[in-house]
Amino acid sequence: MKSLRLLACLFCGLLSASAAEKSYSIAVIPKGTTHEFWKSINAGAFKARDELIAQGIKIEVIWKGPLKEDDRDQQIQTIENFTTRRVSGIVLAPLDSQAMVRPVNNAIRAKVPVVIFDSGLKSDNYVSFVATDNYKGGVLAGQHMGKLLEGKGNVILLRYAVGSASTEERESGFVDTLKKEFPHIKLISSDQYAGPTRETAYQASQNLLNRFGREVNGVFAPCEPPTIAMTKALRDIGKAGGKVKMIGFDAGSQSVADMKRGDVQGLVVQNPVFMGYKGVMTMVEHLQGKKVEKRIDTGVVLVTPENAEQPDVKELLYPPLDKYLK
Repeated sequence: MKSLRLLACLFCGLLSASAAEKSYSIAVIPKGTTHEFWKSINAGAFKARDELIAQGIKIEVIWKGPLKEDDRDQQIQTIENFTTRRVSGIVLAPLDSQAMVRPVNNAIRAKVPVVIFDSGLKSDNYVSFVATDNYKGGVLAGQHMGKLLEGKGNVILLRYAVGSASTEERESGFVDTLKKEFPHIKLISSDQYAGPTRETAYQASQNLLNRFGREVNGVFAPCEPPTIAMTKALRDIGKAGGKVKMIGFDAGSQSVADMKRGDVQGLVVQNPVFMGYKGVMTMVEHLQGKKVEKRIDTGVVLVTPENAEQPDVKELLYPPLDKYLK
C-alpha cells in the first residue's frame, strides 16, 4: 500500500514538474514600432497572450523592435540579444529579407525557434511564415486602378524600401496586373522609393509630383507611410478629391480619414491584429509539440468608400487597440 502511495506521489510530482515547465517567453520583433500597423500587430500578440494566460498557460510576450523601419543593425542586435537570453521563441517581421537570415540561423542553432510574420525571409529555416498574400494585395490594387481609370492613363508607383519583401511583392503584383490586364495604362514612374517615414515619403512624393503632376492619373503606394504622404502631396497641388486616383495599403487612421474625405479611392487592407495573434499562437503550438502549417495566410481585402461601412470591413478599419494595449 505504501508503495502505491509512493508511486502516486511521484506521479503527482512529475505532473507538477511538467506543468511548471510549460512557462514560455516569446519575443515579438516588428520591423518598427512607430506606425499604427505595428501597434495593431502588438495588440494581436497581447490578445494571444491574454487568451493563453486565461487557459492557465504561463507566458510572457515581450514586444521590442527598432523605432524606424530602416534600422537593420538595431533589429539584428535585438534578435541577437533575445537569442543570448534564450527566450522560448522569437516571432519576427524581417526588416530585410536577406540581412536577417544570419541572425535567424544563429537563433535556431541556439535552439531558439523562429516564426516569421508579415514579411518574408530568404530562407526556409523557420517554424512558420504568418502573413498576408502580399502579391495578391498588389493584384487587387492593380485591378482597382484599372477599373477607376477605365483601362487607360498614366500611373505612378511609389515604392517603399529595397529589401522589404512584403512591399516588394505588393509592388510586383501591381505592376504585373497593369501589364497583363490593362495594356493601355502607362507606368510613368516605378523606380522611386519613399523610405521609412512619412517625412521621407512626403519628400519623395513632392519630387514625383513636381515632375509628373500634370500628367499623372493614378498613384499606388504599398504601405502606410507613403500612402499618407502621397495623399497629402496630392492635396497640396490641388490634385486630391479623385482628380488623381489614389490607392494605398493598410488601414492607418489617417488613411481611413483620407478615404472618407474622398482623397483616397481604395485601401488594400490586411488583418494585422490577427497576424500578431496568430504569430504568437503558432509559436506556442510549436513549443507544445503540435504540428503547425509552414505558411499561414492571414487574408487581404480591398476597401473602398462603397464597402467601408460593412461590419467585417469596419472591424479591420477600426481595430480595438485600446482593449489589448493597456
